[in-house]
Amino acid sequence: MISFFEICLEISGAVCVFLLSQLYVIKMCVYTECPVVKLWASAFGGEMKSISAKYSGSQLLQKKYKELEKSVRVEEIDGMKVVKNLSKKMEEMFRKKKEAIRRLVEAAEEAHLQHEENPELQYEYFNAVLINEVDEEGNNVELGGEFVLEPNEHFNNLSVNLSLSVVQVPTNMYNKDPAIVNGVYWSEALNKVFVDNFEKDPSLIWQYFGSAKGFFRQYPGVKWHPDEHGVIAFDCRNRKWYIQAATSPKDVVILVDVSGSMKGLRLTIARQTVSSILDTLGDDDFFNIIAYNQEIHYVEPCLNGTLVRADRNNKAHFREHLDKLFAKGIGLLGDALTEAFTILNDFNQTGHGSVCSQAIMLVTDGATQMYDDVFAKFNWPDRKVRIFPYLIGRESAFADNMKWMACANKGYFSQISTLADVQENVMRYLHVMSRPKVIDHEHDTVWTEAYMDSTGSIIKGPSLMTTVAMPVFSTKNETVSGILLGVVGTDIPLQELMKIIPKHLLGIHGYAFAITNNGYILTHPDLRPLYQKGQKRRKPNYSSVDLSEVEWEDKDDFLRNAMVNRKTGTFSMEVKKTVDKGVRREEENDSYSYCISKTVDCHGKFFFRGNVSVEAGLHDLEQPDVALADEWTYCNTDEYNEHRSLSQIQAIKLYLTGRKPLIKCDRELIQEVLFDAVVTAPLEAYWTGLALNKSENSDKGVEIAYLGTRTGLSRTNLFVVQEDLSNQDFLTAEDKEGVFNADHFPLWYKRAAEQVPGTFVYSIPFGGNENKSVVLASTAIQLLDDRKSPIVASVGIQMNLNFFQRKFWTASRQCAALDGKCTISCDNEDIKCYLIDNNGFILVTEDYSQTGEFFGEVEAAVMTKLLLIGSFKRINLYDYQALCREYAGSSDSGHCLSHVSSTPKLFTSLTSKSCVFLTMLVPCDTEYPAFVSERTIKETTGNIDCEGCVRSFVIQQIPSSNLFMVVVDNKCDCSSTLPVSMDPIEIMYILVKLKFQKDRKRPESCHPFHPEENAMECGGAAGLSAPLTGALLSLLATLFTR
Repeated sequence: MISFFEICLEISGAVCVFLLSQLYVIKMCVYTECPVVKLWASAFGGEMKSISAKYSGSQLLQKKYKELEKSVRVEEIDGMKVVKNLSKKMEEMFRKKKEAIRRLVEAAEEAHLQHEENPELQYEYFNAVLINEVDEEGNNVELGGEFVLEPNEHFNNLSVNLSLSVVQVPTNMYNKDPAIVNGVYWSEALNKVFVDNFEKDPSLIWQYFGSAKGFFRQYPGVKWHPDEHGVIAFDCRNRKWYIQAATSPKDVVILVDVSGSMKGLRLTIARQTVSSILDTLGDDDFFNIIAYNQEIHYVEPCLNGTLVRADRNNKAHFREHLDKLFAKGIGLLGDALTEAFTILNDFNQTGHGSVCSQAIMLVTDGATQMYDDVFAKFNWPDRKVRIFPYLIGRESAFADNMKWMACANKGYFSQISTLADVQENVMRYLHVMSRPKVIDHEHDTVWTEAYMDSTGSIIKGPSLMTTVAMPVFSTKNETVSGILLGVVGTDIPLQELMKIIPKHLLGIHGYAFAITNNGYILTHPDLRPLYQKGQKRRKPNYSSVDLSEVEWEDKDDFLRNAMVNRKTGTFSMEVKKTVDKGVRREEENDSYSYCISKTVDCHGKFFFRGNVSVEAGLHDLEQPDVALADEWTYCNTDEYNEHRSLSQIQAIKLYLTGRKPLIKCDRELIQEVLFDAVVTAPLEAYWTGLALNKSENSDKGVEIAYLGTRTGLSRTNLFVVQEDLSNQDFLTAEDKEGVFNADHFPLWYKRAAEQVPGTFVYSIPFGGNENKSVVLASTAIQLLDDRKSPIVASVGIQMNLNFFQRKFWTASRQCAALDGKCTISCDNEDIKCYLIDNNGFILVTEDYSQTGEFFGEVEAAVMTKLLLIGSFKRINLYDYQALCREYAGSSDSGHCLSHVSSTPKLFTSLTSKSCVFLTMLVPCDTEYPAFVSERTIKETTGNIDCEGCVRSFVIQQIPSSNLFMVVVDNKCDCSSTLPVSMDPIEIMYILVKLKFQKDRKRPESCHPFHPEENAMECGGAAGLSAPLTGALLSLLATLFTR
C-alpha cells in the first residue's frame, strides 16, 4: 500500500519526518508543494483553457475589439447625472398617470352632482361575476347579459372589453341595494373617460373607481371568478390605495374590554372588530392595542407607552396576541381612556408618529358613565382626538353613554351584534376621518408601496404593482358634512419602471432601486415577494421590506435616510452580495448615487462608445443567432398599438429606416448595439466552421457557445442538436439568471467579470433538475489592458459534465516517469481527489452523487483546516426575506411532539417512522455563511490530527481558472469532525424591530380636523335620550364659544 505522501517522495525525494504513535506510523511532508499534484493541475488546466478558448472564440473576439481600440472613446460615467435623468423619466411616467386619474375625479364628481338619488331606481349593470352567465334554460342571468370579451396582449392576454367597465360587489353585500344601484348608475359616466385615458396613454393598464358604498368599477371589463366556496372576498375599501387616499395619516389606540361580561361570543366579535380595524391602517399610520379590565394590559407587553408603525409585520404580530385575550374581572374604562390619551399626547410630542390625526377606538359591551371628566382633562375644547365606540352585542342599555362619547369627540358610534356586522360598521369611521379632507376639497395624490395584484383572477401570474390614487368628493350643498364618494386609481407595473432604467450605463453589477417615503422598497432586484419563484403565493410581509433589510451593509442607514429625506449625493461602501441561488458571493466597492438610487461597480464606471454605419449594423443585427435583452428598452413599443407586436430588433429597424417613425428609441444605446453587432459578427462564421468540422468535438462534449455584450446583445451557437442538450433551459426564458434581465446581467457574465482577465470561470448551475448535468465556462473580454478597462463582452461554452470529468481523470493519471508507468494517480484507493471551485463547491469527485455539494459537508476536517490556514475565508451574510419551516402540528397523536426540534429548520421536512409532521413555510430572518478562496494562495499542504491519526492533503490551483484540485490522504477516519455547513441560522429579534422606529418622510398633506365639521353626524345622535341630547348640545355650544 502506498501512503499519500510517497507521491512527493517519488517525484522529488523530499525530506520527510517519521512520527511514531501507538496505532500509526505517519509520514508528513515538511515542504510547501507536491510536484505531481501540480503536474495534474497544470495538465488539466491547460487542456480546459484550450478547449474553452477554442470553442468560445474568446481570442478572436478579443482581437476584434482590440483592432478597434483606437477608434472608440472611453468615458467615465457620471452616476449623479444618470440618476437625475432616470428620476426625470420616472416623474414623467407618473405625471401621465396622475393626469389620467385627475380626469376620472373630475368626471365622477360632475356625474354625481348631476344625479338625483332615487331609492326606487332599477338599473341593469354588468356585474363582473355574472356577465355571460346563463341559467338552466340558457337565458342570461340578471345583472349578467352578453358581454364581449377578447384576448388582449397588453393585459397579459386576458379576455377584456376595451369599451366598457364592469362592476364588482363584495359577496356580503346585496347587488341591488339602492345605494349601490344609484352609485353604479351615475358612475357609468366614467366609461367614456376610461376609454379616452387609454387612447391618450396606451401604457395604462387597469383603471378603477372604488366606491365608498363598497362596489368596485374596473376598466377594461373582465370577468371575475369566485373561489371554491363561491366567495369573492375583495373589498376595495380595505385596499391600501383606498385608505391612504381617503384619510390622512393617523395615530390610533385601540381599547378592548376584557372584563367578565365580554366572555364567549362577545369577545370573539371584539377580536374580529380589532382585526378589521387593523386592516384599515396603512404604513403611514401608528397604533397600539390595550386590553383593560380592572387593570391595563398592553397586548404586546414590551411595547407599553408607545405606538408602532402599522405595517404588515407589526399588525400580524399584534393579531397573534389577540387570541391570547380572555375575559375576567370588572372593566375600569376611565383608567383605559386616561392611558390612551397619555400615550397619544406623549408619542405626538416625540415627532415619531403621524403628527396628524388621532383617534381612540373603544371596543366594549357598555359604559356605565360618559367619562366627561376624562375628556375635559385631555381632549376638550380642541377635540383633536376622535372617539369611535363600538358597542358589542345586542343589548342597548349603555348605548346612550357610548353615543354621547362619539358625538362629544367628533367620532362615530356603531353597534355590532354579529360577526357579519363587523366589516361594514368598522368601515364607517373612515368616512368621519375623511371629512376634513372633503371639506378642504384637497385631492391629494397618493402612491402605494409595491404590492402583488390580487383582484381575484384578474392577473395571470404574479405581478408587482404600485397604485396612484386620488379621492372623489361630493360637490353638492351637503359637502359641509364631508361626503366621500370613493377613490379612483390606476396601476403601474413595476416592470415598466425597470424598463426605463439604462442598464447598459450601470455596469455589470450595477442596479437601480426606488423606495417609498417610509423606506420600504418600491423596486429592487433583491426584493423576493413570493414563497417560491413561479408560484402565486405571496409572503405576508413582502410589501413592507425596508431598504435596510436588503442593503444591509448600510449599517448606519446613511443611504436609506438620505433617500427618505429626498437628498441627493454620492458615497461608496463595501458590499457583499450573493448570486446563483444565494450560494456564491460577490464583494465589491460600490458607488451609490441617490435620489432614486443606483449602484455602479468598478467596471461600470467606464463606458466606451464606438460607431459603425447603419447599414452594416442592421445587417449584422438581423442575423438569426442574434438576440437582444428581452426586458431592456431599446425602443418604446408600448406607446402605440401598431408597435406592440414588434420585436426590439424590428423596432430598431423601423426607427432607423422609417421616413416618419413615431416610435421613440434610445439613440445612444442603439448606436452601441449596432457597433457590438458588427464586432461580434465574425464569431458566427467561426462557430459554424467548428460545427461543420466532423473531426472537431467528435464526442459532443461541448454543446453550446455563447456571448453577451454590455449592450444586452447575445449570440449563441449549438454544436449538438437541440434534443441532445444536457440543459435544455440554459439561455431560455426559464433560465432567469442566465439571460439579460431588467435588473441584472447574466450570471455567467458577472462571474467572468470578477476573474483576472484571460482566465475562465467554471461552474455547475444550481437549482436545476437532474438532467442539467453541465459545466459552464466563461471569460470576460476587455477593451484595454488596464485593470479598470470596461468589460465589453463575455463569451463561454456549455460542456457536458461527463465530458468535463473525463478530462480531469485523464489529467490525474499523468506523471514524470520516463517509462510512462505511473505508480500514483487519483485511481489509487489511498487518496481521494476532488475538483472544487473558488466557492468550495465540488465539480469532480469519485462519488458522482457528491457533485455540486459543498466541500465542507463532504470533507469537513480538510475544509476546517483550509479556513484555519487562510486558503478559504468564511463571510457571514444576512437574509431578511428568508423562509423557515415551522412546526404546525401532526397527523398522528400527541406523542409525535417529542420528535420535533424547537428550532425551526430551513428547507427540511420533519418526519419520523411513527408519524408525519405538518410544517409550513414562514418568513424569517437568517444569517448564513458564504465561502471564497484567497486569490493570493495558489497551493498549500496541510496535516489534520484525527484522534491520533494524522491526515494530510494538498490543494493546488488549476491555472487560468477559478478551480482547485484537492488531494486527500484516505487512510484516516475524520468523520467525527463536524461538517462545515452552509445552512442558515434563524435570527430572532422581532421585538427589536417593532420598537425601533426608522426615519420616514411624512406625507406632506395632513387634514386632522375642520371647524365646519358637523359633529352631530356621529352615528346615533338622533337616537339619544332627551337629557343626553340636551347635555350634548350644551357642551357643543360651550366648546364653540371658547
